[in-house]
Amino acid sequence: RELFPGARPRIVTDNGPQFIARDFKEFIRVAGMTHVRISPGYPQSNGKLERWHKTFKSTALRPAAPSTIDEARRVTADFVEHYNARRLHSAIGYIAPVDKLAGREAAIFVERDRKLEAARELRRQRRELARRQQTHHHPNQTCPPASP
Repeated sequence: RELFPGARPRIVTDNGPQFIARDFKEFIRVAGMTHVRISPGYPQSNGKLERWHKTFKSTALRPAAPSTIDEARRVTADFVEHYNARRLHSAIGYIAPVDKLAGREAAIFVERDRKLEAARELRRQRRELARRQQTHHHPNQTCPPASP
């Protein structure tokens, strides 16, 4: 909320008892969030979250193997920060979620296109220079016929 004051967060959960409890409903209301519950008995409908957990476990939790709750909290916080602020996501055009949420998507794409065009031009110039140097160093040189 501090980073994005105008955003209304949405939380998507299964129908576990902790997510249908009165206290949780009150927390959602006080926090100003929207609660969306997936279809009962169909975890695939929460595929994005299932994928997030798989990525979290395989790239952060298991390799770090935290031995204390404080260590686990640090590993989790570091992963969440990396996932949201630095990791590029293919589903949103290879930008970080924080950039999309902040409305920086168009500026990032413009800058990316500018850099790609500059790289293409540099490659074109290098190819042209190499072609000229080859022609300059070996004018009218032909390859000998292949021997039988």
